[in-house]
Amino acid sequence: MVTTNLTQVRMFVFSGLTDNGELAPFLFILFLHVYMVTVVGNIGMMAIVHNNSNLHTPMYFFLSYLSLVDLFYSSVITPKMLSDLISTRKTISFVGCALQFFLFAGLACTEVLLLSNMAYDRYAAICHPLHYVSIMTKNICMCLVVLAFSIGFLQSSFQTICVYSLHFCDTILIDHFYCDVPPLLKLSCSDTFSCVLVTVFFVASCGMGSFIVILISYMFIISSILRMKSAEGRRKAFSTCSSHLTCSSIFYVSVFFTYLRSPSNAIENQDKIAAVFYSAVTPMLNPLIYSLRNQEVKRVIIQAMHNITDVDIILSFIRDKVGVLSVTFKLHKTYM
Repeated sequence: MVTTNLTQVRMFVFSGLTDNGELAPFLFILFLHVYMVTVVGNIGMMAIVHNNSNLHTPMYFFLSYLSLVDLFYSSVITPKMLSDLISTRKTISFVGCALQFFLFAGLACTEVLLLSNMAYDRYAAICHPLHYVSIMTKNICMCLVVLAFSIGFLQSSFQTICVYSLHFCDTILIDHFYCDVPPLLKLSCSDTFSCVLVTVFFVASCGMGSFIVILISYMFIISSILRMKSAEGRRKAFSTCSSHLTCSSIFYVSVFFTYLRSPSNAIENQDKIAAVFYSAVTPMLNPLIYSLRNQEVKRVIIQAMHNITDVDIILSFIRDKVGVLSVTFKLHKTYM
């Protein structure tokens, strides 16, 4: 254990994702590729939504902000994790740890609130199609996004102030690869009861509140879909919801596995795997799932690829014509 005699530490040391020196290079390469796909996928999704007028709808409006959150959410954790995989000393300053936790907690809460906004959007579109335009106006969509970010970072501020006002005067080794509440509370020599209550309150309010909104929305959605007489209509309705339902399920399963169970030292490695999944893998999967399962997004991507192909064909045609004209000019000059 790394120890210090200071009354308040200035830095922490991570145990890291693994202490296996042979496994670390493989994990570094793996998660470097995961992060690169995350960055390209989420930026690409935002660009597709922004540049295509057919996707200027509430559903894709929320999706573009979900991609923005996923991009920053992954960037808060993954680069540091990658750096620590190839470093001998995995340190982070006290202020850096507080900033990492503040951003992580704020973006995580914002993500679940955006997922609930998207569930409400699907409820309005399927259960109230005639009033959908008047329900999901541009102003309402923007207000929902602003509300998600405001609540996310407001609760993050309270949690950060509560946790980092504690004294960490014994050990500075965080048994994790990023700054999270449970391992930090274990290090504190202060009374952590109030911080535990604050954390439980905000996690339950944001996480379970969002989950209940999604659950109720889909209860009404499924009920409405089952009442549809047209098989084609039911198929299209399920298709518009499948991407969101898949992304929400992956995120909530990994988060609930980590936080909604009794703590046990026997599955600490599984905790880290679950944390990697919702902090690094899920932000990569979201744009891929929407690209593969959403017909409208696939159509736009295919159209863009065709446009690129058309440009290449045109450029090749121009080069060929310029080549022919050049040869003709040289032959003309030679024989004249």
